[in-house]
Amino acid sequence: MIIETLDKKEAIKRLVHTAVESYAAGFQARHEGEFENPEGTLNMKIHNVFIAVLGPEIQYYTALVRSLDSSLGNMLEKLAINIAKFSYEVKRNVEGPLSLKQTQDIAELLEKYKRRVISPPTQEDYQLLRNKPDEQALVTKRHDSDYCLTDKETGEHFLIELKIGGDLDNKKARSEKEALLEQFAILSNTLSADTKIRLFFATAYNRYGEDKVWGQERVRQFFAEDELLIGRAFWNFVCKSNDGYDVVLEAYKEKAGLIKAALDSIKKTYLG
Repeated sequence: MIIETLDKKEAIKRLVHTAVESYAAGFQARHEGEFENPEGTLNMKIHNVFIAVLGPEIQYYTALVRSLDSSLGNMLEKLAINIAKFSYEVKRNVEGPLSLKQTQDIAELLEKYKRRVISPPTQEDYQLLRNKPDEQALVTKRHDSDYCLTDKETGEHFLIELKIGGDLDNKKARSEKEALLEQFAILSNTLSADTKIRLFFATAYNRYGEDKVWGQERVRQFFAEDELLIGRAFWNFVCKSNDGYDVVLEAYKEKAGLIKAALDSIKKTYLG
């Protein structure tokens, strides 16, 4: 399905334009405003004496790139949430009952993934969590969630863990899957048995290149192939459209010059 109406496409473009404009202005104002502040974002990151030896430009760029990468990622995450609101009801947390048996089942499953007793993972592995617990002693648990989406048309629920570039070590991959499985179990306990629930690990871009195979084995050890929303697939999903990625990227390119101008201005402030 392509973006079905011109209005929705234009609305998504306006969201992207507004996000980039706000980001560029805020990024520039923050860093230039902190120029004489010894505890400013850049000033606090330039005291690595081993980097300083390489010269002020290298010292500046290494500090700026770290700040740019982090803050740009935050902007993209908020942008995706706002785009998702066109097609989904969006929540940022899951709260409800979780049984001891479900917790034990999750722990056993994760251990089997770790030891590769189950490899590769599949969605069928954790469908036993859909069984509502009989026990009376249930623990109420709350998870902050990157995305807990409900399709406005179908009522299907989606739980998404977003890591902008998808760089996770083994311990984090395991803990992210554990959190998603607990959220999956909580929703299963609170929603009707016929409600569809899916979970995903997502990245805003493919760190290997958009047309390349995304091969981070540390994540694939715990997530099934059809649980991955990488780059294009993620933006298509939040836009609920086969051309969502292209619409978002083109709109971003139209305003990217504002970020470049902000970076040039910050450079002049710090390096003269």
